[in-house]
Amino acid sequence: MSGLSGMSEVSNQFDVICMGMALVDSIIKGFDPEPISASGYRAQSGTLSVGGEAVNEAVSCSRLGLKTGIACSFGDDAAGGLILNLLRNENVDTSFTLIDPSMQTPVSTLIVKEDGTRKSITNFAHRDVGFPMIKLPMFTGAKAWILGSLFRAPFDDAECILNVVSAGSSVGVKIFADTKLPNFKKLSLADLKESLPLIDFITPNEDEAKYLTGKKTPSEMADVFLSYGVKNVVIKLGAKGCFYKNSEKTIELPACPVEAVDATGAGDAFAAGLVTAILQGSDIEKALRFANACGAVCCTKVGATSALRDLSQVRELVSRY
Repeated sequence: MSGLSGMSEVSNQFDVICMGMALVDSIIKGFDPEPISASGYRAQSGTLSVGGEAVNEAVSCSRLGLKTGIACSFGDDAAGGLILNLLRNENVDTSFTLIDPSMQTPVSTLIVKEDGTRKSITNFAHRDVGFPMIKLPMFTGAKAWILGSLFRAPFDDAECILNVVSAGSSVGVKIFADTKLPNFKKLSLADLKESLPLIDFITPNEDEAKYLTGKKTPSEMADVFLSYGVKNVVIKLGAKGCFYKNSEKTIELPACPVEAVDATGAGDAFAAGLVTAILQGSDIEKALRFANACGAVCCTKVGATSALRDLSQVRELVSRY
């Protein structure tokens, strides 16, 4: 691999490093399944939006005022250029980014319904995303890391995950891990039994938690994660809010009432909000309210990073909520 995008000498200048996938979303809203011709269909709109869990979380953290870096890899192609331009425009440090000329940058197709829910289409480029492990020793000084997302490339490899979380936890970095449903490579919680006790917060959504634990209620799902040693479990419930549990406390919070347009990236905005509030010293209930508001704001426009602008915007919604 080649094409390193720069080097930061002092890693402890960062509040957070966001790790994982970078891609471009092709968002189709208002798709009409009735053909207009033998080979043609219509949709209300089609939009290109830079995304991927690491990118969405990094952009959101930066807009919320955190000194943010990103660790990801993508191709030296047009889609990769879109990603790099966005990150630099959003003041996200790209020193730990690896541009791989042999790699095709993943492009997802998202079909968004009128209520904001969506279905995604991935391809083999999503399977082949690597992690810039060579850079790992250089950003252990950050206050927090977000791994977005477990069970999807590049974090669909148990050894890679263990190497990353071990490196962070050994120097006191707070480890936040989001999740996704597996697509190309199947891992279970049991496969990650060595890594899970090193994770401070895990943030699956309800479908992911149900799939990974085999349980039906948020409390039962959380208990499974806790039994594997995760310290804090947050289950994102979409329009129903969120559920939190650790060994001492349980919290249930409703969602912020907003008119949802597109839920793409809402979970990533939630994760960014949670990290921001925790690093700013909020107690867990205030942190969850702030995270809920970040996720809600994200849903109000098409695209994962279109709606959330800054800290004051989220605080205003929290005050109403």
